[in-house]
Amino acid sequence: MPIDLGSLDLTPEWSKTTPGSQLPPKKDKPHQKPSTPLVRRSFSEGGKGDGIVRVGRETKGRKGSGVTVITGIPSHPEGLEKLAKQFKQQCGTGGTVKNGVIEIQGDHRDLLVKELSALGYTVKKAGG
Repeated sequence: MPIDLGSLDLTPEWSKTTPGSQLPPKKDKPHQKPSTPLVRRSFSEGGKGDGIVRVGRETKGRKGSGVTVITGIPSHPEGLEKLAKQFKQQCGTGGTVKNGVIEIQGDHRDLLVKELSALGYTVKKAGG
């Protein structure tokens, strides 16, 4: 005797719903801000005032061209300009001083760490 498959209900029991078994609508929870905001700082913004000179490399905003960034030198702007001029001559590249940060074009971290150590600064090589 053949079975008529068209009349069989093949849906599993767990997927069947009855009119009163639908879930209530979800309530919106108020947005909660994190207790400590996540702040992402670039290398040139961090470590000010701890007495350690940091030498790192940045490429952000420079279309892939890297610069060596020196931060944490306790000096007046005139002193930073003189140091920047000395470093540019030793590295054979250009550079600038922006907001108390010396930027030297190219990756010259190793040379600048040696030079700053010779000048008596406590130096850390930051980044890779």
